[in-house]
Amino acid sequence: MRQCMDVAKVQARLKRIEGQVRGISDMAGKEVPCEEILVQINAAKAALHKVGQLILEGHLQHCVREGIEHGDPEKTIADFAKAVEHFSRIG
Repeated sequence: MRQCMDVAKVQARLKRIEGQVRGISDMAGKEVPCEEILVQINAAKAALHKVGQLILEGHLQHCVREGIEHGDPEKTIADFAKAVEHFSRIG
């Protein structure tokens, strides 16, 4: 099991997001006002962003700490900076 994240918590959140996206898909096929669909899209996007934050925080607390203490600190920091850059592109 991964030590850098609470896998069960992440999977539970992702399953809820899957449900949200299915709901949005259903809304698109019905006479639901566009504004309501956009609100739900934003909610799903925010939920997905929160999952990313949880994973990034776990990565920092476990993987980055481990890499700095017992590995190559420069590479670890560079890799973390790259991970933050990728995550910050989510928008």
